Amino acid sequence: MRDIQPLAAALVGDVLAGQSLAQRLPEIWRRHPDLPPSSRGALQDMVYGTLRHLGRIDAFLRELVSRPVQEQALQCLLRVAVYQLLYTRAATHAVVNEAVAASEAMGFGWAKGFVNGVLRNATRKQAEILPGLTGEVAAYSFPRWWINKLKKDYPQRWRDILENSNTHPPMTLRVNRRQETVAGYLERLQSAGLAAEAVGEDGVRLAEPQPVSLLPGFAGGDVSVQDAGAQEAARLLDVQPGMRVLDACSAPGGKTAHVLERVDCDLTALDKDAVRLQRVQENLDRLGLQARLQAADAARIADWWDGRPYDRIIADVPCTASGVVRRHPDSKWLRMAEDVSGFARTQEAILAALWQTLASGGKLLYITCSVFPEENRQQIEHFLARHGDARLLPVSVGDAGQLLPNKDHDGFFYALLQKSAD
Repeated sequence: MRDIQPLAAALVGDVLAGQSLAQRLPEIWRRHPDLPPSSRGALQDMVYGTLRHLGRIDAFLRELVSRPVQEQALQCLLRVAVYQLLYTRAATHAVVNEAVAASEAMGFGWAKGFVNGVLRNATRKQAEILPGLTGEVAAYSFPRWWINKLKKDYPQRWRDILENSNTHPPMTLRVNRRQETVAGYLERLQSAGLAAEAVGEDGVRLAEPQPVSLLPGFAGGDVSVQDAGAQEAARLLDVQPGMRVLDACSAPGGKTAHVLERVDCDLTALDKDAVRLQRVQENLDRLGLQARLQAADAARIADWWDGRPYDRIIADVPCTASGVVRRHPDSKWLRMAEDVSGFARTQEAILAALWQTLASGGKLLYITCSVFPEENRQQIEHFLARHGDARLLPVSVGDAGQLLPNKDHDGFFYALLQKSAD
């Protein structure tokens, strides 16, 4: 752990300086190829946990330290250590001793006594201080603007949304119906000593998260990891055999694969990021499926569309990811209030472009993993006002298509649009 704490502190600092974990973690793995799986897991837990509870951790530290710590790296080391003390089962003496050693290794030898004193006070005074912490940022560990927005958008449910967004997400699997049934896979899990239950049409939710290496048949394509909320897409799209289908913004390929597992169709997987598109191919290869892959910006149809209309389109557009923040706790500290309108403009452009490629009578499924109305309900209302040939179809999911994060699934929004027949 002694080598892990400084790495965790550096990653927390990188996020607060504006870098995402999706960028930084792969770099850490490349720089430290000899890190064993246990150390990788410990590192991720420290970083994700610290960011998940950052508002409360910082409020706690303010009660322990008389004046702000000027050195950002040292402050982040204290944050990581406090996370371990408050939220994990790590031995107190081990956390404190390793943080003291880490401070010296990081070039803050002069602060060893300070670090030792702060963390020992944290252990002694937590029962006294924690109940008295005030303020919603400390209570929910979200930025003030985010809390205020949810209070406005969901006046009756904002607390539940914030609390559920700080929990550990469930691990749900999607059974590849070409190779296995849900009932059959549940039996295989039971034989392997793994408790699970069926969810939705093709899903299995594990009682406890597991490494994919322990999942029966994972390498052979019997199952994939996919949130239960995301699994609704293939059902709602209602693809029929032989249809021409487009999955725009498709990476990493979960919805592409799910559609192909359910029905034989002519499917194109489009994504702006050629590197992420490689993950789509890797998933298809593991599952024994085939699709046409194309790297291009969905909003620039002249760069990729051959002029032949699609019967079905999945428009899983870029968004704030406010519905899946518990899986990406760095995002709540990276996002700013103005990002919501920025994403809404991008979504508007993609939706307008894709609509041109949809066949008469065809259906487009608009999806975000957001809970913010500007990206969801309001986006669709504006689209319908501008496109007289569009009709909103009812969807049997959530509250008018809006799923909020809870113990069963993440937050998603679905809107099924149909183009008028000629």
